[in-house]
Amino acid sequence: METHTNETVQRKTLKDEIFDVLHKRIIAGKYAPGEWLRQEDIASQLGVSQTPVREALDLLVSSGLAERVPYTGVRVAQLSADEIIDSYGMRLLLEPAATRWAATLIQRDELDRLYGILGEMKNQVTLNDMSTQRQLSREFHLSIVAASRNTLMIRVYQAVANTFPDWMLYEVMFRRPELLAESLAQEYAEHKAIVDALAAKKSDQAAQKALEHILHLGRDLEGLLLISGEMIKEKERQAMASIKSS
Repeated sequence: METHTNETVQRKTLKDEIFDVLHKRIIAGKYAPGEWLRQEDIASQLGVSQTPVREALDLLVSSGLAERVPYTGVRVAQLSADEIIDSYGMRLLLEPAATRWAATLIQRDELDRLYGILGEMKNQVTLNDMSTQRQLSREFHLSIVAASRNTLMIRVYQAVANTFPDWMLYEVMFRRPELLAESLAQEYAEHKAIVDALAAKKSDQAAQKALEHILHLGRDLEGLLLISGEMIKEKERQAMASIKSS
């Protein structure tokens, strides 16, 4: 097991290793929302030069965990309730549509990759695995949207994914670890139901399972991040009205 871990690290670039360290710190709540990520301090802490740290910070920004403020620096993302709700509403619209299209277009190798991601996620069961779990979950959803073959939707979804506070949901697990097992089991079951429907090329079922999964995330936003339940329900009503009229 030890040899395998070392081999994995050796295949990564230095910027990727630094990204992983910072990613885990954010997921674990060691950096608070809005906290500045000082390039010089991080380089000193990790015993590396500032260049790979700067590159790792760029990766954090592109992944949605951090934001760059012109002429000031990079800080951990601090999303407003309105931004979170808007992102949630867009996911309600985009993911069922993308999943429906993917059901008719997805290839065998893409399905194999999705099942592979599911297998990896099933093995990530401890608090220390949460940053890896988040990255795998994001890859899972992006892979399904990519299988829709809709270039514009893929670009829009990537922007939406960067404003959805999934990392904040995982961070809660460090403060309330009693939620971990049940949450991961439900997430796995919902993900698998989506992939099984895709594999069966049942477009309506796949879209419905994707919608149910995002709606469950809405309950997490309310219960774990304390986002207004009424705001969430109103956004859901708007999204459902749009889906029915399309």
